[in-house]
Amino acid sequence: MKISMINYKLLLALLFILASWITFTVFWNSTKLWSALNLAISIHYWNNSTNSLFPKTPPIPLKSLTETELRIKEIMEKLDQQIPPRPFDHVNTTTSAAHSTATILNPRDTYCRGDQLDILLEMRDHLGHRKQYGGDFLRARMSSPALMAGASGKVTDFNNGTYLISFTLFWEGQVFLSLLLIHPSEGVSALWRARNQGYDKIIFKGKFVNGTSHVFSECGLTLNSSAELCEYLDNRDQEAFYCVKPQHMPCEALTHMTTQNRKVSYLTERENGLFHRSKVGVEIMKDGKHIDVAKCNKSEKIEEKCQVGMKPPVPGGYTLQGRWITTFCNQIQFDTIKMNDCLKGKLIYLLGDSTLRQWIYHLPKVVKTLQFFDLHETGIFKKHLLLDAERHTLIQWKKHSLPFLTFQLYSLIDHNYIPREIDLLSGDKNTAIVITFGQHFRPFPIDIFIRRAIGVRKAIERLFLRSPTTKVIIKTENIREMHIETERFGDFHGYIQYLIMKDIFKDLNMGIIDAWDMTIAYGTNNIHPPDHVIGNQINMFLNYIC
Repeated sequence: MKISMINYKLLLALLFILASWITFTVFWNSTKLWSALNLAISIHYWNNSTNSLFPKTPPIPLKSLTETELRIKEIMEKLDQQIPPRPFDHVNTTTSAAHSTATILNPRDTYCRGDQLDILLEMRDHLGHRKQYGGDFLRARMSSPALMAGASGKVTDFNNGTYLISFTLFWEGQVFLSLLLIHPSEGVSALWRARNQGYDKIIFKGKFVNGTSHVFSECGLTLNSSAELCEYLDNRDQEAFYCVKPQHMPCEALTHMTTQNRKVSYLTERENGLFHRSKVGVEIMKDGKHIDVAKCNKSEKIEEKCQVGMKPPVPGGYTLQGRWITTFCNQIQFDTIKMNDCLKGKLIYLLGDSTLRQWIYHLPKVVKTLQFFDLHETGIFKKHLLLDAERHTLIQWKKHSLPFLTFQLYSLIDHNYIPREIDLLSGDKNTAIVITFGQHFRPFPIDIFIRRAIGVRKAIERLFLRSPTTKVIIKTENIREMHIETERFGDFHGYIQYLIMKDIFKDLNMGIIDAWDMTIAYGTNNIHPPDHVIGNQINMFLNYIC
């Protein structure tokens, strides 16, 4: 009996220990579970509150970066290193054209045609102190107005306040030299920061049509709106555009778009002062510096014929008597008869902005057999089609897709991103494509432009796989007016895009029309250059395809 009682007590003790262990285990696991649940609820609440506070675009699920995103990140990091922050306390510490000095190295009384002339540029601030860093936005040009001659110069930045300006003396006669300080490095830094700070410098308004009724709604590359959004997504190329969904209208009812500038600036008042009209494009060589160039009986090297795959140097040519003369290939001058022969049987697709639309307006003035075909569309941004039925020639211009900026209402019907347009073409040896974009991208963060350029490159690669004989030509941006909307549309933004284009397309078998170099040489300073400049761009194009 006594032994049984002892065993009974031991059994109770063991049961108590077991019960305690089970209770402790359950409590510990439930604590961890509750913590995990609390964490999940916190994350869910943060996501929901973030979406309500900052509902720019639908959240992107966490995933590894795509090849395109990695390339964008790489280019962005490189640009950020090249354009570091340059804050300043007073305008006196910024670069001054008046106090900077330009010295011709190894000067001579007379130079020979073909010689290189080098200038050492030393930048100083408004107090006369030497600048210790580079980054100034400069433009070098030489010209002979009497000869209607001009060429750009090459600028090398040593990143210590000094620059080497190199001119190749392409023609003989009296040559005038010009060095413009477009923006000081402090202004460049401010423009770069302001550009990448916001998408809202432009207002997009989309027109939604349902039968006889229509309504306009806010649209954009991103939207700060808690309203229901229409999403227009290209998942393959990771392109996106959004509109606030109108009541009683489907998203598919979007038919037209218009834009206007929004009164917003990401520059401080001090920074804005650097872009006053009197401070943009200031001449450093103010004494009308000129040199004399003689022929010197130097022999000229005969280059091979211009063809796709060649990469123009800087400068890639010069103007003389108003004509563009290439320096890296043997260029043919096309008269009307040669143009007719060249265009016979050709299918030519011009994809881009109004600087390329100028081509399709210019061509019928020279080739009279080309006639516009009425596609029953309206507005200057409609699709344009030129036909010569007898010679089986077709030339078409289409605007590039969003972002496309104009206060005029334009149609979104039959409207594709350039990569999608390229994908629709089968291509062959008689097909040529000319692409230009950039001017309409200047007011937006640079990643939008880089993404589009990468998408275009991939589309060209796909085209070359199915049709390696198709001719593809990139026309770079023109320079434009110096004193108009610098923060939104200034040439600094265009120059960065010009460098990006050259980098992204550098190893493709395609032709380059360096309109940036050409329009500096011509000294146009106009987003839409005059007819003789357009004619020379087209002549360069014909050299690539015939």
